[in-house]
Amino acid sequence: MSEFHNDDVVLDIHDRPKPVHWVGLSIQHLFTMFGSTVLVPILVGINPSIALVSSGLGTLVYLTVTKGKIPAYLGSSFAFIAAMTMLMKSDGYPAVAQGAITCGIVYLIVSIIIRKIGSAWLDKILPPIVVGPVIMVIGLGLAANAANNAMYHNDKYDFKYVAVALITLALTIIFNMFLKGFIGLIPILLGIVGGYITAMLFGIIDYQPIIDANWFALPAFEIPFVNYQPSLHLNAITIMAPIAFVTMTEHIGHLMVLNKLTKRNFFDDPGLDRTLLGDGLAQIVAGLVGGPPVTSYGENIGVLAITKVHSVFVIGGAAVFAVGLGFVGKLSALILSIPNPVISGISFILFGVIAASGLKLLIENKVDFDRKKNLLIASTILVIGIGGLVFQAGTFTLSAMALATVLGIFLNLVLPEKALSEK
Repeated sequence: MSEFHNDDVVLDIHDRPKPVHWVGLSIQHLFTMFGSTVLVPILVGINPSIALVSSGLGTLVYLTVTKGKIPAYLGSSFAFIAAMTMLMKSDGYPAVAQGAITCGIVYLIVSIIIRKIGSAWLDKILPPIVVGPVIMVIGLGLAANAANNAMYHNDKYDFKYVAVALITLALTIIFNMFLKGFIGLIPILLGIVGGYITAMLFGIIDYQPIIDANWFALPAFEIPFVNYQPSLHLNAITIMAPIAFVTMTEHIGHLMVLNKLTKRNFFDDPGLDRTLLGDGLAQIVAGLVGGPPVTSYGENIGVLAITKVHSVFVIGGAAVFAVGLGFVGKLSALILSIPNPVISGISFILFGVIAASGLKLLIENKVDFDRKKNLLIASTILVIGIGGLVFQAGTFTLSAMALATVLGIFLNLVLPEKALSEK
């Protein structure tokens, strides 16, 4: 029996683009993830170049472990920012590395358990009424951040920022709707370039870091037994290990979106055990070279949805470019100079497309919102997830998306199919 091929997309998972197209499509993914991937280490106090290298290496590890079946890009995880910041101040990077590696080990343990008992239980706890709103939360959960980055400069409303964001948005929509051929496949990349030129005209780009950067710059790797002698940091383990279960929830949510986009079931093939194994090993690799823990990126899933280019070769190309870019100071500085409103203008579309795919899932499965159970589950997930309600107990934090998912699963399992008032 031949392998399924999705003929409704431009390039399916195992379709290989032409070399010239391959470069452009991969760079598009590189630009899309760049801002978030380097923002995490900047906030924490880790070298951004290391994060680029670790994200590329982590993605290649993930693609290898999942047998090249899942087009997912892994970048720096925001879920660990608070924990990493705390550890950097108290114990320095060796503690952060130990925490990242521990999280990877937690993934490996859960992967082994799922391999033993299977993942059929997912269909019961994750029906369309839970999956659809969760996908919408994944898309809309960062909507406020995108809007704020488009409005504020140094905590003050800036009309120039808003104008650049809206022009970038308009250009990306125009490129997406009216271009065809190869250039019609890279509307996000063209939108970023157009937005950057617009930002230049508005005078909001700082060129000095580009001028000061060296062409070749070896990232300041933090490698155990080379740059430091590892020692046991129990606080790193207790602080970061529980967060692994939060990012697992995000991992499963992203797989749901990818299942929908690619018309496949990655929970069955290559299996949730293998996807968690790939993610866990990627986190361990990141910890060993000095980067922050990695996770799959919704921004890049948005690119897949818009362009209908699902090729793992394109994702792999972006990973290779990310590793190389970590050693090129000028190019890193150039991409790092892309201002927030440009990224926000792109994000308006990327996040929105993901949310719309969740809505589409509800429609296609004909979810009945006249039933109180469905209405209550969707309402709870959407408001808590998008509203940003966070559960915090000591050093343990459950993000809004994770909390919304957990509550949605719980309500689906405990609520009766019909309320007493329904016939």
